[in-house]
Amino acid sequence: CSIGSTCAHSLRFSLRARLRKTKRSIAIATWLASGVLLLASGQLLTAMWMYGRLPFTQRRPSWLSRTHRSLGATAFVLSLPVAFCCLYAYGFAPAPMTARTLLHSVLGCLFYGTFAVKVTAVRSRRTPGWALPVLGGLLVTLVVLIWMTSALWFFQTTGVHA
Repeated sequence: CSIGSTCAHSLRFSLRARLRKTKRSIAIATWLASGVLLLASGQLLTAMWMYGRLPFTQRRPSWLSRTHRSLGATAFVLSLPVAFCCLYAYGFAPAPMTARTLLHSVLGCLFYGTFAVKVTAVRSRRTPGWALPVLGGLLVTLVVLIWMTSALWFFQTTGVHA
């Protein structure tokens, strides 16, 4: 048991050191996070279309629900390497802890928790009608705030072509 935990501990610190050494991995995570933001915007648009909240749409096409789910699944999968990079390169609210890094860490935790609740709510027949739009709106809001406390900050600090 102690050999396994020692190996896991060594691997974790090796990965953290490797990710910290390269600014490129952070730039890649930043661009992936920007992709998540774009996909979340598509989710918001398709959700508004499904709920009849877009003024220029008359009827709901048959492919809309599938597109909405595909955008969400792709955004979630795209967020995983970003979360991995953040957690293993920096940890939760890395030192020196600032308001931005603490807020970013808390928002990231809230995002995955809210995602789990929304997926459960989608599958449940007892979910009230108001819950899915509220949870979806919360997820989009969290994505925007996470992006603002990470990717936007990175682009403003290092430039867009870093």
